Amino acid sequence: MSFNTLGLSEKVLAAVEAAGYTEPTAIQAGAIPRVLERRDVLGIAQTGTGKTASFTLPMLTLLEKGRARSRMPRTLILEPTRELAAQVEENFEKYGKNHKLNVALLIGGVSFGEQDKKLDRGADVLIATPGRLLDHFERGKLLLQGVEILVIDEADRMLDMGFIPDIERICKLIPFTRQTLFFSATMPPEIQRLTEAFLQNPAKIEVAPTLTTAENVAQFLKATENQDFEKRAALRELLEKSEDLKNAIVFCNRKRDITTLFRSLERHGYNVGALHGDMDQRTRMMMLDNFRKGNITLLVASDVAARGLDIPEVSHVFNYDVPSHAEDYVHRIGRTGRAGRSGVAYTLVTPDDQKYLDAIEKLINNPIEWEGEPIDFEAAAKERKARRRSKTAKPEATDGKPSSRTTAEKPASRSTAEKPASKSTAEKPARRKKADNDDAVITEDTQPKPRRRPVRQDQSDSSSSRPTTRSKPDRNEPAFGRDGHVPAFLLREPRPKKVS
Repeated sequence: MSFNTLGLSEKVLAAVEAAGYTEPTAIQAGAIPRVLERRDVLGIAQTGTGKTASFTLPMLTLLEKGRARSRMPRTLILEPTRELAAQVEENFEKYGKNHKLNVALLIGGVSFGEQDKKLDRGADVLIATPGRLLDHFERGKLLLQGVEILVIDEADRMLDMGFIPDIERICKLIPFTRQTLFFSATMPPEIQRLTEAFLQNPAKIEVAPTLTTAENVAQFLKATENQDFEKRAALRELLEKSEDLKNAIVFCNRKRDITTLFRSLERHGYNVGALHGDMDQRTRMMMLDNFRKGNITLLVASDVAARGLDIPEVSHVFNYDVPSHAEDYVHRIGRTGRAGRSGVAYTLVTPDDQKYLDAIEKLINNPIEWEGEPIDFEAAAKERKARRRSKTAKPEATDGKPSSRTTAEKPASRSTAEKPASKSTAEKPARRKKADNDDAVITEDTQPKPRRRPVRQDQSDSSSSRPTTRSKPDRNEPAFGRDGHVPAFLLREPRPKKVS
């Protein structure tokens, strides 16, 4: 079968021929005629099968008639990531070089002003991520009443990134009479519910079993230890022994590991770049462009590079971490072995990764071959249990039996061990001893100290009846009222009152 039999226009066929393609892939052969018939399409195919061209080519043919109006795009393509959106824009530029269509790209990391100018001119094709699209709509810069074709690409990735509520809202803003093209690599229940809600009698095209790996990709497992320096050494060993390595993507689960691994490989003399979601858009696009052109040999990346990126000549994929979701393994190794080429995928496995590895092999329904000695997961599990028991085990007595401590041998509790021991009743100083008579003897240890209050100068000669304490009392002076003592200030004669 050739592209000439699919019903595409002459301009599109000329662009496809100039790009060097002669035969369509299975998903293209099944989807393009249905799109040209104005039917809703549900396409299910693994990554790397040419899904982008399956909706790009028929859309170019349909858009040859008509004209876009300001702020009212004719078609809308939703993508989960900025990289995928930019890649779709490149496809429209490549296949639509014979058309005079306005293509607008709405993604984060780019100023609103430039995007507003493109919308004001009128967009035949609007490619956007859900968040930035809704930002423009809420600002009143975008109207969706004129959308004729809606494309939801990489729907399962949209689900993983939490975009499903945004997708539902966008679908309600677009006319009910639209044509909807829905593409996904997997069909979880939430995606199935979405297709039932927004597609009308779709033509279902499934060209490969769900979540299968390409047969032309050789897969291997490499045993390593849990320590990061051991994993980095194992990765460098694989890189050195791969003689046919042209370029490779190294996938990590965490962003912080990407930076650490990037710096390590750079110190060891590798031509390496990094890519993850926290980088600004300009740096991300520049890094991808350098990798495509061959300026960078190794690209250390997160799963942002695992979906849909079309880099045909990737020879190797290395999973520095076993993906925690089995579906991500299929998408990661799908970056190699594209367009009929052969590829190699290595995965570094530690003794703690048995659960994730079992899920991957169950999903792809195929055991993966080990490179070198495999890990004995049962022995590793027993060793972990032994280490946990040794940390919590009680110390043993000299005869080999566990020592049972008596109450006297048990260490004091925290309340008694940390606090100083309280003195006995005999050691406590006597506070007040009652005598036979009414008098009380106050001991020296418990005699209360008098509260010293400073005497103000204007009160020193006053006749107040309340006794005051001198700032520097005479310690040899007897106590007030004892043994007939009268303070000197009471014996002074009062000052004569002034007669006004």
